[in-house]
Amino acid sequence: MFHYVKNLIQSLFRDDQLSEAKVPDGVRLYAVGDIHGRDDLLEQLLTKIEKDAASKTAATNVIVFLGDYVDRGLQSREVLNRLIAGPPTGFEAVYLKGNHEEALLQFLVDAQFAKTWKYYGGLETLHSYNVTELTLSDDPVAFERARDKFETVLPSDHRAFLEKLSISTTFGDYFFAHAGVRPGIGLGRQSEHDLMWIRDDFLSSRANFGKIVVHGHTPREAVEFRPNRIGIDTGAYMTNVLTALVLEGSERVLLQTDG
Repeated sequence: MFHYVKNLIQSLFRDDQLSEAKVPDGVRLYAVGDIHGRDDLLEQLLTKIEKDAASKTAATNVIVFLGDYVDRGLQSREVLNRLIAGPPTGFEAVYLKGNHEEALLQFLVDAQFAKTWKYYGGLETLHSYNVTELTLSDDPVAFERARDKFETVLPSDHRAFLEKLSISTTFGDYFFAHAGVRPGIGLGRQSEHDLMWIRDDFLSSRANFGKIVVHGHTPREAVEFRPNRIGIDTGAYMTNVLTALVLEGSERVLLQTDG
């Protein structure tokens, strides 16, 4: 009984520590949720971020993009152009890899992966590059034609950007990944697959992960604040609401497009 109570108190104490999580001194950090081919919303949000930063005095402004830049929306190419051009003047940026970027790269390696990819946004991405050979029919020859054309028209800097994306990053008491983490496994030992794809096992967990996990991947009507995680995918491609979580010291505020 004593050990049970002791463990319970320790668990509660750790959760309280997480509720007081901070980013490093002098840093104002903007974590941006899933963009999914909505360059119009990305442009709006970056403008809001610049205005917000200009009104503050942080020594370092950082934008962490949580992945899923492509698919679903109609402007995947434009989104990548904007990201590759670099962050606004005076900002640093970290670009994480989402499962949709992994899917795009998988299609380049295996054209038959289009049978899966086309149903969760691949068609829209290809159309943004004027690749129209891929349709909803399961034609293996069409898959190959679409892949071959995509390899031809995909700018080399787009492919290089996608291939060099980071999987996760840490700032102070926060851990950033596209989808989340596997409960029971240390943050330094997480698999790339889980960091980009995990859903239910992570979302339902009340475990203390050691840091607050900031993630996207699972769209919700509103930002989810939990003792162990913050989910900021607000389904921009269908809601017109793209979200940035702003962190400075122990402060947490939101910037969002107007919807």
